[in-house]
Parts: sequence; C-alpha cells; structure tokens
Amino acid sequence: MPSKPVPPITIDAVYAAPGYLFRRMQQIAVSIFMEECKAFDLTPVQYAALIAIHTHPGIDATRLSAVIAFDRSTLGSVIERLQAKDFVERRPAPEDKRIKLLYLTKSGAAILRDIIPAVERAQARMLEPLKPADRKALMGLLAQLVDLNNEASRVPLRAEDALEHMGKAP
Repeated sequence: MPSKPVPPITIDAVYAAPGYLFRRMQQIAVSIFMEECKAFDLTPVQYAALIAIHTHPGIDATRLSAVIAFDRSTLGSVIERLQAKDFVERRPAPEDKRIKLLYLTKSGAAILRDIIPAVERAQARMLEPLKPADRKALMGLLAQLVDLNNEASRVPLRAEDALEHMGKAP
C-alpha cells in the first residue's frame, strides 16, 4: 500500500491552520480590548474575574478559576492585581479561615459599571468587518467548537460544578 505523499512545508500551510488563526484572533481580540478599555487599566481576564465576582459574591479563587476557565496558579496574580487596585477584597470564610472569599469593593463595582460600554465597543469591533449574518454564524460555530472541545482545554470550563458547591448553580 503506497503511503500518502507528504504535502510541502510552507508558511501558507501555517497561515491556513485553525490553531494559527485562533491564536491570531486572540491577539487581535486582546489588542482591541486593551485599546477600547485603556482608560480602565484592566485586562480581559481581570474583567472576566470582576464580572464573576460581581455575579457570585463570596466566591473563592478555586471556584473562580472554574467559572472563568482560567489557570488557578495564574489567577492568583490576577486577584492580587485586582486587590492592589482596590477592586476586590478577600475575606476569610466563616467556616474555614484558610479559605479567602472574594468580593467587589465599591471601586470595583464602579469600574465594572463604567467599563461596560468600552467592552461592548471592543466586542463589536472584533466582529465589525463581517456581515451581520456571518457574525451570527461565526459566533454560533465558535460557541459550538468551544463547547465540544471543552475537555481538551488545560482549564476546562466548570462553572456549573463550581457554583453548585456554592449553592448557586446558574
């Protein structure tokens, strides 16, 4: 049985690969987010953390990691930066003082309220080059790909499991 011929190695093959395109779009998405939100000095992950803490006050870092699908060890430095900016505070859990629960401060709630229009502009800019029907199709396909490949992630999304343990399943 003859083996399949190996296609030539070209940079065009890299440019057409889904992984490369996803990585490039992630770079573009972060760039647009940072441009639109520069006045707020927040990264996309810091923003996601603030939203999750706002939605689930008293969440601990482990559950926060599961809710936003972000690496637990790296999330610690994200929380520290948010705490240094006085956007979140950590309080000991009543039943176990070793566990720190996260809450938005007044400053955190205010920046979250104020940044929303900038975040919405960033999200719109990411899709703006596409026709409305293509935007809808792309978002549907991306959501499907993310859902179907969740378990392949280094940090799978586990929001329902994490929130169930808080007694706050969505």
